[in-house]
This record gives sequence, C-alpha cells and structure tokens, in this order.
Amino acid sequence: MTETIRLSAGPLTIEVGAVTDVGLKRKHNEDSILLLPAAFIVADGMGGYEAGDQASQAVVDAFREVAEGLDVLTLEQITEALELADDRVAQVAGGTVRGAGSTVAGAVLVDQDGSPHWLVFNVGDSRVYRQAASALEQITVDHSLGQELYQTGRITAEEFAVFKDRNVITRAIGAAEAEADSYTMPVRNGERLLICSDGLTSEVPDELIRLTMAPGGAPGSVADALVELAKRSGGRDNISVLVVDVVAGGVDFDAAATIAGRGNDFLDDSTAPVEVRS
Repeated sequence: MTETIRLSAGPLTIEVGAVTDVGLKRKHNEDSILLLPAAFIVADGMGGYEAGDQASQAVVDAFREVAEGLDVLTLEQITEALELADDRVAQVAGGTVRGAGSTVAGAVLVDQDGSPHWLVFNVGDSRVYRQAASALEQITVDHSLGQELYQTGRITAEEFAVFKDRNVITRAIGAAEAEADSYTMPVRNGERLLICSDGLTSEVPDELIRLTMAPGGAPGSVADALVELAKRSGGRDNISVLVVDVVAGGVDFDAAATIAGRGNDFLDDSTAPVEVRS
C-alpha cells in the first residue's frame, strides 16, 4: 500500500499519495513524477525505450532544480523550469534516432495578493483534476488531435469517444510546439487534486475517477485504487497518479470565490493567459 506523505508549505498542510506503474503491456516505464512542497508534477515521456524515460526524467529534474527548498514559486521561476525542461528534452532527443518528447502536467504553489494559489499547467495530454465534495472538475484541456477536432466542432462528443487518433498529442516539451496552458485558482481547504498521465484517463472514465476520488480515503490508498482500476481496464500504458489533499492553511469555499475575482496574471508572453478559477 502506498504511503500518504504529509508536507508543509508555508501555512499549508498538504497530504500526497504518489504512484507510477509500468502497467500491463509496456516493458519500460516512461513516466516520471515529482512531489515537493511547492510543486507536484507528472511527465509522460515519448521516444520508446530509447529515450522516453530520459525525456520525462529531464522534465521533472528541471522542476526539481528550480523548486526544491521553496514554499512558493514565482511565475518567472515556473517559466524558467519549463524552458529548462524544453532544453533538456531537446538534448535527449538530439542523441536518438527516433527523437524524444514529453508531456507535463502540474500544480505549483504561488502567492497571489498574499494568498496561496495553485498555478495549474499542462503541455500535452497529461491532466490535472480538482475534486471538491462530490464534484470532479478537469482543470486542464488536452493538447491532442481528438480534443482539437471536438473543440472546433469537426467531430461530435460521440465521435470523439471512439476517435482512434484521439490521443495523438499536438504539443509536447521538446517539440516545435511546446506552449503551456496555465490557470490559477485559490488553494481551498478540503479540496483534492489529481495529477495524472493518460495511462489513467485512457482506461478509466471520469465518473469512475470521481467516485474513487470522493473524500474519505487517504491519498496513498486512493492513488493505489486509481492505478488498479487502470490495470483492470487493460493497463495498456504506463500509469502515473498524484493525489494531493489540502488539509489546512487554505481558504474556505466562500472566501475562495471572493479571492478569485481579484484579477488575472500571466505566465509570460510565450504562454496562454493564466485564468483564475474559483
């Protein structure tokens, strides 16, 4: 059983369960994960056994270098980590025949107007969800061919569900298109974040994720349960899961709604606007 780890970041108390699993069909695990008090990251490498694991490790190493020892990060530091990750993955790719890349999704603690906020971001189809009470919300939007066709109305929801190339990604760290989308939202007491690779979401529907994520279980046991669900459904890819609980030090739900109206920030000129979510 996976241990639940308790972390402190400034006034915040956070509990985390973290699992990365090779799955049932792959010989190598090309996913990497990072949990620090201020940064929770999942990276899913591409490039096969030759380089996929190196690419994802390069991403989490870049964030570790920038975030280790900190309780909060600045937007400039997050940008620095993303740029460093992109450079490192490009170096990995340069030493291979097939090339290499990596998705990344993460939740990083930042200070906004004196209040702790999550800065949530992604490149590719690794995801971040938020569970509050019984409601599950997908915060990130996949950078994938299927998602883009669906968003532009070229395929229906029903067609998207069975679209054979739905997981062909359109952005990746180390690729020509590596722009991160990002959002900020207040850190709220009692909320639970899920950061995961598509080895989970390709196998397990959101409703089953929601039921498994419902409050009550420790983050370590919930992470184990999610990985087991993905394996029962086929386990055709590597599976990585971070379950992050805010125990104390955040704001309550009413205060979060007020703080969310204070305005927007930007990651930098090369990324999409950081949107504030209540």
